[in-house]
Amino acid sequence: MTLSDLSPVVTALRAAGCVFAEDEAELLVAAAGTSEELDALVARRVMGHPLEHVVGWAAFCGLRIEVGPGVFVPRRRSEFLVAQAAGLAGPGSVVLDLCCGVGAVGAAVAAATPGVELHAADIEPEAVRYARRNVAAASGRVHEGDLYAALPPGLRGRVDVLVVNAPYVPTGEIGLLPPEAREYEPLVALDGGADGLAVQRRVAAGAPGWLAPGGRLLIETSGRQAPQTADAFVRAGLAVRVVSSEEYAAHVVIGTKEK
Repeated sequence: MTLSDLSPVVTALRAAGCVFAEDEAELLVAAAGTSEELDALVARRVMGHPLEHVVGWAAFCGLRIEVGPGVFVPRRRSEFLVAQAAGLAGPGSVVLDLCCGVGAVGAAVAAATPGVELHAADIEPEAVRYARRNVAAASGRVHEGDLYAALPPGLRGRVDVLVVNAPYVPTGEIGLLPPEAREYEPLVALDGGADGLAVQRRVAAGAPGWLAPGGRLLIETSGRQAPQTADAFVRAGLAVRVVSSEEYAAHVVIGTKEK
């Protein structure tokens, strides 16, 4: 293959079942510096590696988010979560992106609301490495560890917007995910336990201790799980509302701590 001819790339991608072969071919060619590199990138894509892992970035909320092998690729539906969080933040707000993965949600909220104090945290070392790059433009700080245990004590009681895209796929449904997800993304970023809500419940239970008075917790979930997610918020003492978007096929539960 040569960098000047897309047709062999398109043919190879179509044969592998890539629906948007022409668009993918352009991205692969743009990512390759030589014809040998292009061959290697196309081979990885044909094998089933996520396109974003192959080219090294994902488009998200108008940003180019760095990703790579072994990390969760941000989904378009999470742009709705970003929109809700950005609408509640403002200059000077303390924003925490918990279960941040590569930091896409936090980076996008900060880009939409300049002047926030951004923190992010995740348990996966590789995700944290990418997150530090992705939130650098917002001077964000990324912490490594299990949920709130990762955070500096000075954040306690100061968080105005706590935004979370925790894993919410039930363990028994992991096998139903597309191969790109179940074979190339970390299980810890997908598996939410028996009913998909194990991590969400832990997040909700711990949130009041970290939220500022009037602070909000926002968690992405599914339409089927939203009532149970909301119940976890109520048990934590938060006032709850659920918002959804047909455009993004997304659901977000928002909880507010009393002032």
